[in-house]
Amino acid sequence: MKATIEMPAVLLRRAETRAAECGQSLSELVAEALRDKLGVSETIAAAAEQPWMAGFGKLKHLRQETARIQRNVDLEFATIQAEDRQ
Repeated sequence: MKATIEMPAVLLRRAETRAAECGQSLSELVAEALRDKLGVSETIAAAAEQPWMAGFGKLKHLRQETARIQRNVDLEFATIQAEDRQ
């Protein structure tokens, strides 16, 4: 679920820095902080989500690799002559 929150710029910069240091997205860091503050375990939070949502975003860590592969494919197809495509 998406949400918009306002916070001081200094706090946001520190949160972004901490997330990067931990190898997390800012969303993951904020969710973890809220779970800690509210005393909600990760398993309870995960159980509250719709089961079909569990698979979404699992390959987010491969975005850069996917983009690199797509660039290579595009370069290779750019070198194929139009008459060879038929």
